[in-house]
Amino acid sequence: MRLESPPSRSRPRVSNDNPYAESLFKTLKYMPNYQPKGFNDIVEARLWVKHFVDWYNNKYRHSGINYVTPAERHARLDRDILQKRIEVYEAARAAHPERWTRNIRNWEYSDTEWLNPRQEKETNNEAQAS
Repeated sequence: MRLESPPSRSRPRVSNDNPYAESLFKTLKYMPNYQPKGFNDIVEARLWVKHFVDWYNNKYRHSGINYVTPAERHARLDRDILQKRIEVYEAARAAHPERWTRNIRNWEYSDTEWLNPRQEKETNNEAQAS
C-alpha cells in the first residue's frame, strides 16, 4: 500500500526554502516607501510595518488571487468583483471586437490558490513513474 504525502508548498526540487516568506519579502521590498537603509528607532519601524500590513491586506491586489486584495477575499467579496470584471470585459469586447485577438482574461473564481502550482508535465511524469 502506497501512502500519499500531502502536496509540498516548496518550490519544485528545492527542499530548504520558505516560499511564503520569500514571496512576502519580495513584495515588501517593492512596496512604495520601502526603507532599505533602516529606521531611526523602533517606533518608526513599528509604524512602517503597521502601514505595510494595512497596505498588503487592503490595497495590494495579489496576482495569485486574480488581483483582489486579501481583505476582499476574506470578506468573500471577490466572487462578485470577479463576476463584474467578466461582465466589463465581455461588454468591452462586444463593443469593440476589433481590439480583441483572443479571449478575455480568466477572471474565474478559484477555491484553491497555490504559491507555486504544480505543472501538468510534473503531474504526468509522476503518474507514469508509479
